[in-house]
Amino acid sequence: MKLSFIRGCFPSNLSIFVNPSISTNLLRPVCFSSISSPPTSLKPQIPLFLRPPLHSASVSDLRKWHDWAKNFASSVGTTFLDSDNGPDLDLLCRELKWLMEDAIEDHCVFSQMGIENNQTNVRLRMGIEELYNLWKQRIEERRPFQYLVGCEHWRDLVLSVQDGVLIPRPETELIVDLVADVVSNNEGLREGLWADLGTGSGALAIGIGRILGSCGRVIATDLSPVALSVAAFNVQKYGLQDVIELRQGSWFKPLKDVEGKLAGIVSNPPYIPSDNISGLQAEVGRHEPRLALDGGLNGMDDLLHLCNGAALMLRPGGFFIFETNGKKQCKCLAKYIENDIRGSFHSLDMVSDFSGIQRFPTGFHQ
Repeated sequence: MKLSFIRGCFPSNLSIFVNPSISTNLLRPVCFSSISSPPTSLKPQIPLFLRPPLHSASVSDLRKWHDWAKNFASSVGTTFLDSDNGPDLDLLCRELKWLMEDAIEDHCVFSQMGIENNQTNVRLRMGIEELYNLWKQRIEERRPFQYLVGCEHWRDLVLSVQDGVLIPRPETELIVDLVADVVSNNEGLREGLWADLGTGSGALAIGIGRILGSCGRVIATDLSPVALSVAAFNVQKYGLQDVIELRQGSWFKPLKDVEGKLAGIVSNPPYIPSDNISGLQAEVGRHEPRLALDGGLNGMDDLLHLCNGAALMLRPGGFFIFETNGKKQCKCLAKYIENDIRGSFHSLDMVSDFSGIQRFPTGFHQ
């Protein structure tokens, strides 16, 4: 797994066509009497760009920091790229620019950076010493840039992320596109109850919740209290508290009250084989939560569990889509569904990602 470093809003303009035989024998939507976030005392990290500008530094000191940071990045050369396909100098320089944009309140100051010994004060969202410390972490520890600034740009969202929470990837955006395509001509699915299992930052739940609007609802689960606190922050930021309910627990355990009632299940589960974790890009293998990466011996443990659970939890005609490591895992899942839980699903499909790699198994409950 490679961590993609993307900045900016990327609403997908891809046209995804699914050709399932959609059952019209759907149950009426279940009733939602209360939608609430899980009780937690954890406070998520506030993204840098949302923090108040309580610090200050002179333009001259800011320029010294910038020059130091750029030289520090230059000293890396192609070391990261050669060792594990990590960031090169061009990407690190772009990250440096983004860090400055998030940290500085008034971007007009950029035009003054070339003036020697400029003592004009600049309002900052973090102190200059902390900026030095953060950039040292980026280069020396390979700490992901998204953890430094506390957010990731995903689709048309800016999601809070922090240590202990998986950083959402661009390819996962396709799950939202596929759900949008499926519900566009199926009122039963659009008005139903969906589940996002292993929600992490809440990316999929929020993306799907915005598609369903006031018609349907989403339950987002995660075992990690840190992830749930971050997901709750993101859900509130986008005003979806009445659409998305957060529950703590492993996979289907928090969903016993809705067994057989789900209109759809989505998940981006751990799917990296255990022995492959150490060979991942340092930003991923060293820093992102192993709980969200490690899929067991062959990476299939959680994917198989999700298939078995979907057979019990989905209502007739309910839809599922999972993310996998690629073609091999997709084929393994298809074989398992056809042989071991035969008759549970129909209209199975394997949808490719942006690179043409088969990544997303989809299907409908009988």
